[in-house]
Amino acid sequence: MSFPPSPARNWFDQGGQDYARFRPDYPQELAAWLAGQAPDRHVAVDVGCGNGQLTRLLAPHFGSVVGLDPSADQIANATPCDNVVYQRAPAEHLPLPDGSTSLITAAQAAHWFDLPAFYAQARRIAAPGAVLALISYGIMQLDGALDARFRQFYDGEIGPYWPPERKLVDAGYATLDFPFEQFQAPPLDMRVEWNLSELLGYIFTWSAVRGAREAGQEALVARFADDMAAAWGDPEVKRRIAFPISMRIGRL
Repeated sequence: MSFPPSPARNWFDQGGQDYARFRPDYPQELAAWLAGQAPDRHVAVDVGCGNGQLTRLLAPHFGSVVGLDPSADQIANATPCDNVVYQRAPAEHLPLPDGSTSLITAAQAAHWFDLPAFYAQARRIAAPGAVLALISYGIMQLDGALDARFRQFYDGEIGPYWPPERKLVDAGYATLDFPFEQFQAPPLDMRVEWNLSELLGYIFTWSAVRGAREAGQEALVARFADDMAAAWGDPEVKRRIAFPISMRIGRL
């Protein structure tokens, strides 16, 4: 079994290609709903955009979209769109003019930010009535024995190798400081149909898997993969998998 290389300072700095290939996509309904909350459709900014999973979905709804990420490798693997510009930049230094932005999103990224610095930047670039959305997706849900074995792996085996920030994602960002006028988002989830290789490809992009590899615990992941293969049956069979979406959303 092979594992992707482990970057020293950024979990995803060397994994942009696999990240782009295996990460699940957000539903189009999410982008449409977010655009509907913005005061206008001029400019949207997706902070910590990775390979542009949410960025590209925002593109049909806005005149221009900016995708920002500190990782050059992620930006290099971002999906191009006619009205999307990708730039390498951290969340704490947003390269946009004051009062220019109608929607600011951060999808599965805010737990890495220096939040006070990011919030100060968001307030600076926000147009009147702009919307800020911190989006995360939760632990995937499978069927039957597959789900039971996965939860054993997630909770009891790979758990010690997650960075501390992962707890914020598992809580749906509910514990993050969010000093804005909040409102509720509709219930949404991400749904995929994956074969065994796609499922394991996604899991191998996890920072925890890379942490286990660095700790010499490749056998732990190999045992899990073998168990999932035994429970899966034909590895080419596609199975439905869901990821619940959580949001902290407010108006600036």
